[in-house]
Amino acid sequence: MKTYKYLFLLIGLSMIGCSDLEEEPVGLLSPTTYFTSIDKLQVAVNGAYGYMHNRYFLTRETGMTLMLRSDMIEISDPNTRQERIDHDEFTDLDDNGQTRVSWPIMYQIISAANQAIAGAETINADEAEVNAVVAQAYFARALAYYHLVRQFGDIPYLSEPVTNVEEGNNIEKTAAADVYTNIIADFTFAKTWLPTTQATRSIPSAGAASSYLASVYLTIGNYPMAYAEAKDVINKKNTYGYDLEPDFQNLFNSALARDSKEPIFTLDYIGDTSLGNYSTDYLVPFTGIRADDQYGSGQEGWAVLVPPLKAFTTWDDDDYRKAVSFDTTGVFDGVERPYNQAPTAQELENDENSLGGFNAVDSRNKNQPYCAKYTRFRGESGGNGRASSHAYSLMRYAEVLLIAAEAANEVTPGSQEAHDWVNEVRERARDGAAGSTQSASPANVSGLSGAAFTDMVLEERRLELAFELKRWYDIARRKLGTQVFSASGLEGAKSFSEDDYLIAIPEVEQERNPNL
Repeated sequence: MKTYKYLFLLIGLSMIGCSDLEEEPVGLLSPTTYFTSIDKLQVAVNGAYGYMHNRYFLTRETGMTLMLRSDMIEISDPNTRQERIDHDEFTDLDDNGQTRVSWPIMYQIISAANQAIAGAETINADEAEVNAVVAQAYFARALAYYHLVRQFGDIPYLSEPVTNVEEGNNIEKTAAADVYTNIIADFTFAKTWLPTTQATRSIPSAGAASSYLASVYLTIGNYPMAYAEAKDVINKKNTYGYDLEPDFQNLFNSALARDSKEPIFTLDYIGDTSLGNYSTDYLVPFTGIRADDQYGSGQEGWAVLVPPLKAFTTWDDDDYRKAVSFDTTGVFDGVERPYNQAPTAQELENDENSLGGFNAVDSRNKNQPYCAKYTRFRGESGGNGRASSHAYSLMRYAEVLLIAAEAANEVTPGSQEAHDWVNEVRERARDGAAGSTQSASPANVSGLSGAAFTDMVLEERRLELAFELKRWYDIARRKLGTQVFSASGLEGAKSFSEDDYLIAIPEVEQERNPNL
């Protein structure tokens, strides 16, 4: 399996140059000469997924943007790059370096998918066999556009390969509503033609496409369709092989996550950094504690991203997800130290203003619990902590349950099934680790309807999906910015305005194309 995953990334790299808008893109990958078999179509499709493993996508730049713009992460190291601080404080402009590299990688995914979709038209083979493969490209294109439209709003929409650079550099923006229509069409095609199961959850199935359709409908406020799509996934969970993982920790254990029924679509890493930007996983070091060696990896964290203290202190201690999500202690030079440890006499002698805790070990650390979902069981390490063996769940069954619950309440306020789906998720949180005694909380919910239920389920999503790149999208789609970035203590130094729901298209793209 590891050999397969390694080749999977190499195949993705074979697409580099084929989709970039350079001097003479025509002929680099011509549908009429290259796409002669389904096997070659699969190679082209895999190129889109290879780009998803690039650092500029979800495991570094794009992922950092999503984390920092939420109320669940803030900057730890005060000397980190300004482009990160600007996203944290909502002072980012169109020249932000982090945004500048995030934007093109999503279009590279799209470009590779478009090459495959166009190439499929030339293959002389059984339509069902061709569609089962090209449906993966439709899925990849929809996923990339889904991230783009939620971050930037109106964007250029490319549905076929660009063969004329001048035309490509003058494309008009497409209204966000129309982009969503195209995303729905792509995911619907994928749902129709993809098989119900795949050899690995890093390859999309019909259930993955259906789950994302539910998410898209929820985002655009089409609650009847979100409800219908999510409920369809729930009704077919045995067909798709989905269920809640009994032990929440296993979802973030690189040795166990791939055997779980809960992940629906994953981004898969193998603990290897030999492919550079295409195999490095930066969520681990960015969320780790500086100088901490409690997991015996020999690789310290970088202390860039840290949860605000109140995100920890307001979380119910009986909720097992809290223990899984946070590290409250570190191990430094073989000695365990809690985040809030008072400064020692020696530390005060060296610095009368010593804060103790993690900060006394390294000034880039904040005296706050750090995110443990990615550091605790990362598996293979290396590359100064840039490698892991994580299979990141970009969509998992618990989210489908919460999508269904939120949508059901909008369709039929206070419906019992909406409560039941939330309570499934909460029961797992009460169960704790395998073999432990069930706790009393989070208790089942009952008797809520309308806005009260919506507030509850959004809070449940905040906790269940903490640090999984979901929270900012919830804040934006429900327009929660003025609510969550208040004087609550969750926001740190964040200063939010209504304009901040969308990110500015990079200046370099605007200079290249005046229509942007």
